[in-house]
Amino acid sequence: MAPAGSTSPLSPGGLAAPHGIPGHLVDFVEALRRRGIMVGPSETVDAGQVMSVLDLLDREALREGLACSLLRRPTHRATFDAVFDLWFPKAIGDRAVGDVDVTLPRKPDGSIDLQALRELIAELLTDGSDEAMEMTELLTAAMVEELGQYQSSNGPSFSAYQALRDVAPETLLNKILQGLLGNQEGAGSEGKDNSDYQSEVAKRTAAQRIADFRKMVEKETRRRTAENLGKERVATYGVPKLAEEVDFLRASDAELTTLKKNVAPLARLLASRLAVRRSRSRSGSIDLRRTLRKSMSTGGVPIDLVQRKPKRARPELVVMCDVSGSVAGFSHFTLLLVNALREQFSRVRVFAFIDTTDEVTRFFDSNADLGSAMSRMVREAELITYDGHSDYGHAFGVFQEKFAQSITSRTSLLVLGDGRNNYRDPNLQSLSQMVAVAKHAHWLNPEPKGQWGTGDSAAKVYNEVISMHECRSAQQLADVVSRLLPV
Repeated sequence: MAPAGSTSPLSPGGLAAPHGIPGHLVDFVEALRRRGIMVGPSETVDAGQVMSVLDLLDREALREGLACSLLRRPTHRATFDAVFDLWFPKAIGDRAVGDVDVTLPRKPDGSIDLQALRELIAELLTDGSDEAMEMTELLTAAMVEELGQYQSSNGPSFSAYQALRDVAPETLLNKILQGLLGNQEGAGSEGKDNSDYQSEVAKRTAAQRIADFRKMVEKETRRRTAENLGKERVATYGVPKLAEEVDFLRASDAELTTLKKNVAPLARLLASRLAVRRSRSRSGSIDLRRTLRKSMSTGGVPIDLVQRKPKRARPELVVMCDVSGSVAGFSHFTLLLVNALREQFSRVRVFAFIDTTDEVTRFFDSNADLGSAMSRMVREAELITYDGHSDYGHAFGVFQEKFAQSITSRTSLLVLGDGRNNYRDPNLQSLSQMVAVAKHAHWLNPEPKGQWGTGDSAAKVYNEVISMHECRSAQQLADVVSRLLPV
């Protein structure tokens, strides 16, 4: 058993790895695979070679070395780091005991002085130096030990919420801000513009340091909980999902931002799949009449097959997307993907709707910033006629009335939305007419299939008219779109 406060990264849970370092590495790789990170045998061998030349007591060097050898996508880094922290913990047991005595300030009666603790945290976060951050980490360990510990049915456990509840670090923003601005006084600031700039930088720095402090507490909580419950169990709920597996309808702003970074590589992948499919279809189908005529020279034996020349015209794409609040994130990401794939089509037209429909193609030209395009679209397009609640039936009716000519026999129609129609008329007739004219028609729904038809959802009704596909995450979306895009 390693002593409390040990910093060996290869002794998780206080016990030596049963199969040594190689076995522990394999266990770590298997944990990454369970979280969806694809790691092959060659990457595992590379990681073993990396570990053979690194100082294993230098935890950050070990983290970066393994990340370089095991990760293929930068968007997987957050998941990797969380798994690494569980399999290669920073310490074992209570880190508040050791060479550096970091204890929580107390009142004369022995209770924790929360006001003094808040002032100490503000002072350390204002400092921001490496020494201050190291002291902050030890302080968070003491907070988790004393404020975050509670008794569960499985014994002692830890809660980040409980550790932070009475401290309320968000209330320290002004104090940290004043400290940062005070440190900048006399630095030769010139004029109001420079002062405003320094103030804005200080605000962002203060907010970031408070966010980093909260993450420290959460990491320490996971570390202590993993010692009691096991790292495998904590990994099932304490490790963030991969960006491509995040549920569109539950994604936070930070997760949606990460998702947008996946658009370009995802579009390249889908474009390469389309290229492969097109190359396979270059020969076209067999022309039976010409084959039989050519076989006359071989006594009627069709030795040489004559194939028809396939038409090389690229298809047209019409996208109808619900941009109401409930599915805005899904629609935004899918429009980003479609825009990145626009070169695969001869023409792309985009129509947005909430309770009425308007064409918004003009906002999505090839040089447009997609974030700004989405904002302009919601601000300038005519998407609301009466109450701003989704009305698919009315939106389909308006489309048929104003834009029916945009769908032809060469058009692929893509509808994006959850089908929640607020108990209004679904207007199946208008949708049926659109589907009947289009060459291909598909509906991408970000809700779980089990929720289709529940409450105000008209998804099951629409599914009788158009093929509907569950697309809850970027991974599902990529799989569906790669199968549905026409060649």
